[in-house]
Amino acid sequence: MKMASNCVCAVRGFWVVFLVLLRLSCAEGQMVPALFVFGDSLVDVGNNDYLPISITRADLPPYGVDFPTKKPTGRFSNGKNTADFIAEKLRLPTSPPYLALISVGESYSSSPFLNGVSFASGGAGIFDGTYGKYQQYITLTKQVEYYIAVHENLVQHMGSSGAKKYVAKSLFVIAIGSNDILDYSRSSDLRKQHTPQQYVVLMASSLKDQLKHLHNHDARKFVFAGLSPIGCCPSQRNQNKTASCNEDTNSWSRMYNMALLAMLKGLKSELNDISYSYLDTYTVVKNFVQNPSAYGFTEVKAACCGLGNLNAIVPCLPISQYCPNRRDHVFWDPVHPTEAAVRILIDKVFHGSPQYTYPMDVQQLAAVDV
Repeated sequence: MKMASNCVCAVRGFWVVFLVLLRLSCAEGQMVPALFVFGDSLVDVGNNDYLPISITRADLPPYGVDFPTKKPTGRFSNGKNTADFIAEKLRLPTSPPYLALISVGESYSSSPFLNGVSFASGGAGIFDGTYGKYQQYITLTKQVEYYIAVHENLVQHMGSSGAKKYVAKSLFVIAIGSNDILDYSRSSDLRKQHTPQQYVVLMASSLKDQLKHLHNHDARKFVFAGLSPIGCCPSQRNQNKTASCNEDTNSWSRMYNMALLAMLKGLKSELNDISYSYLDTYTVVKNFVQNPSAYGFTEVKAACCGLGNLNAIVPCLPISQYCPNRRDHVFWDPVHPTEAAVRILIDKVFHGSPQYTYPMDVQQLAAVDV
């Protein structure tokens, strides 16, 4: 009788997992089972709020002023960010911060990661030492380690085969590298050690190592956000008397994007079961800056929130002034775009012109059968 009971439980467990997967694949027409997000403050949805001594956080107003709750959420934005809009397009809920999920303990009857999770952390770079020795953030290495722990959790709940199929159909968003370029721009030691070309190739090579770890744990479909013209953000413009873009920083961003594309082509030849979409963030944002009226912007140099020249001397804090119409501005604070700018960006790369995505857009990637 005990053996029969165990068999019944096993069959019941199988069908529970099957029905969960079926529900996930069909729920509200979502395009993929889950979204796993890695990166920096451009896609952080609140992980840094759970780091006890981090000063790189967006947990005070006026951050979140245009978010549905009208409150700070840990996003470095006046509202939603890239991770939110990609999830919306995929008809998924925003992937929650990993540290928020594990902070409530292990009392889940099913995996808490079924719709995905975000490991992104403001301040993170491809290199572990990016953004200074004394800042607290989740390094990319640690983000990948956290994902491997999530993968193990999914295997426990779904079985090895079920987790493999689930993860392989999911999307992995990688938005990182800006802090590495900013680190290079402000470090004379780094510039002495590496030429710009050497540095960006090392960035791409280091990222490749992490991608292989993800691939070893069933990741197959990747979205890569190229670097924007970082030299045009208010904090960089503020370094020039004319408030013009820092062309050195912009050139390094372009160089990294080229190195990233070359690395991805090589990786595809090594791992032919992966698919990816590269988002040409540089061109889209450069168009905002050069032809703002075409996109509804009137201010491309100054930040909406901050103090001092271009609102870039003092960062966005409760004492800072902020513009009444955030839709007019490309930049929310000295380094991050407004919700309006990000919304237009994702509209263009999710299902749009081939000039902005390579070799396919995000919607096409979501539809790839694995």
